[in-house]
Amino acid sequence: MNSRRKAAPPRQGAPVPSRALALTLTGLLLLLFAPLISLGAAPPAAAASGNGLAPTPQMGFNDWNAYGCNVSDSLIRSTAQAMHTNGMQAAGYTYVNIDDCWMTHSRDSGGHLVPDPAKFPSGIKGTADYVHSLGLKLGIYEDAGTATCAGYPGSLGHETTDAQTFASWGVDYLKYDNCNNTGAPARTRYTTMRDALAATGRPILYSLCNWGQDDVWTWGADVGNSWRTTGDISASFASMLSIFHSNAGLASYAGPGHWNDPDMLEVGNRGLSATEARTEFSLWAEMAAPLIAGTDLTSAGSTTLSVYTNSRVIAVDQDPLGKQGTMVSSSGGLDVLAKPLAGGDVSVALFNETGSTATISTTAAAIGKTGASAYSLTDLWSGAASTTSGTISASVPAHGTVMYRVAGGTGGGTVAGEIHAVGAGKCLDVPNTAAGTSAQIRDCDGGAGQIWTRAPSHRITVYSGGSQLCLDAYDNRTTAGTKVETWSCNGQPNQQWLFNSDGTITGVQSGLCLDVTGAATTNGTPAELWTCTGRPNQQWTLG
Repeated sequence: MNSRRKAAPPRQGAPVPSRALALTLTGLLLLLFAPLISLGAAPPAAAASGNGLAPTPQMGFNDWNAYGCNVSDSLIRSTAQAMHTNGMQAAGYTYVNIDDCWMTHSRDSGGHLVPDPAKFPSGIKGTADYVHSLGLKLGIYEDAGTATCAGYPGSLGHETTDAQTFASWGVDYLKYDNCNNTGAPARTRYTTMRDALAATGRPILYSLCNWGQDDVWTWGADVGNSWRTTGDISASFASMLSIFHSNAGLASYAGPGHWNDPDMLEVGNRGLSATEARTEFSLWAEMAAPLIAGTDLTSAGSTTLSVYTNSRVIAVDQDPLGKQGTMVSSSGGLDVLAKPLAGGDVSVALFNETGSTATISTTAAAIGKTGASAYSLTDLWSGAASTTSGTISASVPAHGTVMYRVAGGTGGGTVAGEIHAVGAGKCLDVPNTAAGTSAQIRDCDGGAGQIWTRAPSHRITVYSGGSQLCLDAYDNRTTAGTKVETWSCNGQPNQQWLFNSDGTITGVQSGLCLDVTGAATTNGTPAELWTCTGRPNQQWTLG
């Protein structure tokens, strides 16, 4: 039965990877020669996280979103100098990254990449030396195809030479794109460069940029320090929102040394209001995403810099526990995310997707906090401190986000008990321990098949006979009527569930409600996914 399991694709509606459309004529012609490239599965090897880099998500700058192809030594030097003096470096931003268009259109006679002498008159080595003199690190861009997205030489077939070249120049970070890839398997191409980088002996952070294709999150931790989960971002709320939704359900794949990457930050670029820019920064921090500024930092104003350098929000992103925040509830465009932090605190983000101010609420129990009569709240944007007996609530402006750090009690744990079907007056039950057993309702008896554990990762698990199984939407299906069953826990989005404030339980992958079929009340009635209606047969309580 395991053969039916496959990783879920990104949520539909993610931005089309714009640079993926940039296949050159040369790259298309070279598709004819794809059989010359090894098409085998990537051999097992040490994870890129073994390079000791990115124990917390990387922080830095990339020139593409603000400057496109207009990169140069002078731009990188002036940006590095700005970061050194404007508080960015002190806040933790380390990498100054060069994107596409830095090289000439041909390799030299020895097959080496050649920096454009007009743009980089002292070569990349000269730029790196300057950046290093400020205590910062230099990143560079290449492509896992025959040509970059802008048509410059790619690294496919030249991985060893190019990795050695980057190391000799003093490069500290490689962003590796996916254009003109000849159709060769992504994992093979990206693994080849991973091994070439490791062989240089120089620590080089490895950022995979294959636009969320090929279920990269399922193998990325063995290959890179981060991987793009979506197509390219643009400076609009719609783009940011779509990328957020695609990235938010992938928390189980992220951790120290290997991170989901929802692309660069647009904070400071036209297209996002000040409220929306703060939301993007909040959500990226809550999702433990790389914080890579994509704006002109040489002329950034105080408002932009105040977002980029907010130490309280950065601390959430850089928390050493290394947990990506997950969705606690989502209803009508009002989202609650929670991120467990080292030491037991929890970061909570209240995000208003809608166009009107709204009150968003959750509870300490819902975010995994128990055991205290009062909890301390710190507003991470204003710094204001308050206390609550359990309710966590705020009036949130349209497209805005309020973030709290919650302290007190016992933190970020699990909640266990019976899941009561309110309409039927019965309990969610599995009659045996075999994977693939349908969940059903039955008279509550406190048996092992009725004791469910809700984890911060949004898994709902049941123990019976010494085995742990996860509540699972059959075969990653997202249609009304899909069977709900138990299955071996695998971290996929079809095994993630949200307990919402209106009493519903929704599947993260499908957005559908856990439903007692036909609103029946008899023992043995199966549970299924169904369009949310608000009726009693979709109301549940845990405990």
